[in-house]
Amino acid sequence: MTASIATGQTILVVGGGISGMTAALEAAECGKQVILVEKTPTLGGRTAQLYRYFPKMCHPTCGLEINLKRIKGNPNVRVMTMTEVTAVAGSRGNYAVTLKVAPRYVNENCTACGDCGKAVTSEVADTYNYGDGKTGAKVKAAYLPHAMAYPQRYVIDPSIAGTAEGEAAKAACKYGAVDLGMKDENVQLNVGAVVWATGWRPYDANKIQPYGYDRYANVITSVEFERLADPHGPTGGKILRPGDGKEAKDIAFIQCAGSRDENHLRHCSRICCMASLKQTQYVREAYGDAGKSTIYYIDIRAIDRFEDFYQMVQKDATVSFVKSKVARIAENKENGNPVLHGVDTEGYHRYATEHDLVVLAVGMEPEVTGVKLPDDIVLDSSNFIEGSKDGGMIGAGAASSPLDVNRAVQSATAASLKAIQVIHKTASTEAA
Repeated sequence: MTASIATGQTILVVGGGISGMTAALEAAECGKQVILVEKTPTLGGRTAQLYRYFPKMCHPTCGLEINLKRIKGNPNVRVMTMTEVTAVAGSRGNYAVTLKVAPRYVNENCTACGDCGKAVTSEVADTYNYGDGKTGAKVKAAYLPHAMAYPQRYVIDPSIAGTAEGEAAKAACKYGAVDLGMKDENVQLNVGAVVWATGWRPYDANKIQPYGYDRYANVITSVEFERLADPHGPTGGKILRPGDGKEAKDIAFIQCAGSRDENHLRHCSRICCMASLKQTQYVREAYGDAGKSTIYYIDIRAIDRFEDFYQMVQKDATVSFVKSKVARIAENKENGNPVLHGVDTEGYHRYATEHDLVVLAVGMEPEVTGVKLPDDIVLDSSNFIEGSKDGGMIGAGAASSPLDVNRAVQSATAASLKAIQVIHKTASTEAA
């Protein structure tokens, strides 16, 4: 089925994370018509997967809840989830865009009661909890992405859509919300400006061979650790080793895992140091003085207002710092402990230090996998989106540069204002 919507006075925002939501809201609250598209079943992006923000250590639910309330109350924003951009043609002020909407197999009648989930036994990887990685988290094949998901509707995984389990889910729904006949839908629209807020993805730790992420069960990534520490995560907030389920009380955090490296990501990902400093406080909260965190670093980059947080962590007796680029990780076969090898550059002595768990502070790279970017989009040397040559398309948030949440929101606000200018100039030209 093909539908046609929008006009040259509409702004398209691609990506429904914190940056996309911000860009859409800022434009909509200025009276502009906005279409916000997100390829996953829910808004929120990677911010929704955080346990806490730095430096205040508050939960991200508050910021997301406010934005979701604003979106729900603003008729100028149309939200389309499970939607990807497959083509963009045209120029500033007049873009023809093709979208592909994947079937959710659940319609607007859904009340999120959960009866469909209770009716199935098949499980799939819980991507919200990075279940496709070391957490191994699973979710029913009929599921609500997470507690704050918007739209608050279940999703039927395609793996059961044409099976007896899919029919069982449909039969269990008393509201007629399960629609197994849904198909891919193509949508054609015209827009005046496009904001690319496609976000970021963690660098693939499997590529960092000396650190053994692909070989050692108790080497995980910083994003996986974030979910382990969350009480709503796969372990109920207990910091457990994937290898044997034992508590991890002695944890190593390795900085620049894949960043500032000619063999991987050349750029500094900016957030990694602060993320690890924050995560040492999860260890303290879990174990008190019995916990131990060791940060292996090249240099700590805690810019401007984050310096106070860094100094606070430095005073924590459970946290120690080793100035070193870890050379390699081995494994103690008897207990599964990772063993870090390297040279402490402050004392110039070699070490072979054993820990319960290693957390790789993996770098940020732009999430452009499967995204069909127009030919005139300008990318920087790390493939972050700068925008189009004519200014009609703008990069925003972590799609444009490695940014923390606060700076991503600022970037998205600026991108929204640029998009509004494009629309205004288009309208002025047409009027003339």
